[in-house]
Amino acid sequence: MGGKQLGFSDYELTTAKKQTKREKFLSEMEVVVPWQALIDLIEPHYPKASKKGGRPPYPLATMLRVHLLQHWYSLSDPAMEEALIEVPTMRRFAGIELISDRIPDETTILTFRHLLEKYELGEQIFETVKAHLSHRGMTMRQGTIVDATLIAAPSSTKNKEGKRDPEMHQTKKGNQWYFGMKVHAGVDKDSGLIHSVVVTAANVHDLTMAAELLHGDEKVVYGDAGYQGIAKRPEMADKKTQFRVAMRPGKRRVLPDTPEGRLEDLIETAKAHIRALPRPKAERGGATRWSTHSG
Repeated sequence: MGGKQLGFSDYELTTAKKQTKREKFLSEMEVVVPWQALIDLIEPHYPKASKKGGRPPYPLATMLRVHLLQHWYSLSDPAMEEALIEVPTMRRFAGIELISDRIPDETTILTFRHLLEKYELGEQIFETVKAHLSHRGMTMRQGTIVDATLIAAPSSTKNKEGKRDPEMHQTKKGNQWYFGMKVHAGVDKDSGLIHSVVVTAANVHDLTMAAELLHGDEKVVYGDAGYQGIAKRPEMADKKTQFRVAMRPGKRRVLPDTPEGRLEDLIETAKAHIRALPRPKAERGGATRWSTHSG
């Protein structure tokens, strides 16, 4: 059979009926992200093709897109590799169109992240994005939602160094233990755009980094039950912000079946609706690894 080999998107066109939430979100990101500015920032540090032969590096544009996908959807390195294999929408966004194209494996994805860390490009990337959004008149000023997301990392020591990633730590959430890192994000209440991000070890408490997620002009701060006590933190003492933090689940479950109890439950539902902005599941708190704090 002659001609160009069919791509993943060609097969999708035969079954696509309407745009999914993921497709809509990624279409918006295609327009909003300053792609060329980010590529120009990273390119001087990105490996060039070897003159001695061997497999050429993946295109920088593809690795940048995979990196952003990973953090928008809060995926570990192995999960990101699997998503590229299984999800045509993500492959297409990453620029992997043909079935014959190579898909970056988890080691390649990890290596790219370490490259950004080595040359301290994370903060520069985030500032570039913030400046771009501000230039487009998308500066956030009214309210901030603070959130934290655990991102799993391979706990195996079967790697070149023979040990776990030293930046990752173990923590317990509910009855489940996790090994990895935690992304803390400040999200604009109205637009859903992330304006501040801090990444720590997984065992750093949500409250510890809360102050760093505020831009200072918020009138209201929303948070889940993990942020109980935020108003009493010393770093919040001089702020005139209102804090609307979710009630702890155990306390909410035993609210009395009275008009007052039902009203309190309605208030908690309203808080949850505000925190659950119309963005894909993993965009809640998901973000790129811009600023790193150990703990």
